[in-house]
Amino acid sequence: MTTTPQTFTPMQIWLMAARPKTLPAAAAPVVIGTAAAIGAGTFQFAPALAALMGALLIQIGTNFANDVFDYQKGADTAERLGPLRVTQAGLLTPRQVMLGMVAAFALAATVGLYLVMIGGWPIVAIGLLSILCGIAYTGGPFPLGYNGLGDIFVFIFFGPVAVCGTYYVQAGMVSPTVMAASVAIGLLATNILVVNNLRDIDTDRKAGKRTLAVRFGERGAQAEYLLLLSLAYLIPILMIITGLVSWWVALTWLSMPIAVPQIRRILTEKGRPLNQALAGSAQLELVYSVLFAIGLILSR
Repeated sequence: MTTTPQTFTPMQIWLMAARPKTLPAAAAPVVIGTAAAIGAGTFQFAPALAALMGALLIQIGTNFANDVFDYQKGADTAERLGPLRVTQAGLLTPRQVMLGMVAAFALAATVGLYLVMIGGWPIVAIGLLSILCGIAYTGGPFPLGYNGLGDIFVFIFFGPVAVCGTYYVQAGMVSPTVMAASVAIGLLATNILVVNNLRDIDTDRKAGKRTLAVRFGERGAQAEYLLLLSLAYLIPILMIITGLVSWWVALTWLSMPIAVPQIRRILTEKGRPLNQALAGSAQLELVYSVLFAIGLILSR
């Protein structure tokens, strides 16, 4: 039975639009960048907090953008298998969601002004590109997510950009350790999108949304998930072998019991049941990031 709009309060509706379950993916790279700064003895509380606030606001703004643009492009329909989208469900008008998007990005830019005072022009570039790509992910004449570029976008901005940017505003530079760690986190963040696209492969195909899952099929998406996951667990070991960090970073492997069920789900389930794999992959990134952060701090 479909829930009617009257069931929800305005606060609940906006919370649904913000998609709080996606926010750990935005917080995880900030946690890693800050842990690396602590390990290097360059931690600064205010820049770290501002980086976290900026990342969360950009994620929320992107979620608003995806909600309204997917609706306008016909990707969100009654056949949708994922969580409720407020525009498609008629809970908010497209104009309201667009205004929410503008407000979130404006707040992110305000926080960014403080970070620009610390980090200079590189932070300006990071902030502007993050906001522009957040909109262009599903909006504009060449939406990234509709043309098979979503995976690259997520990897870059939820990996190297977010981790290295967080470290940079605290340390004033970027180290090889931080770069390597950022790649690992970016891979796991990308896998969340891979699951999402695998789940929506049929509806995306109908809507003309040419994700990598649509382009290469279910087997291709499954192979991508396994490859990215394997590389994410290999990177800490390579960092240890090359002397970038100590064996404490191998703590990341303690998250493997969370990874195994997701592999099984990816290989055996289709459609709506993959929502469990989506939640599990997000949980995996969060736990992996916390363990990685602990390892980086103890490697000091």
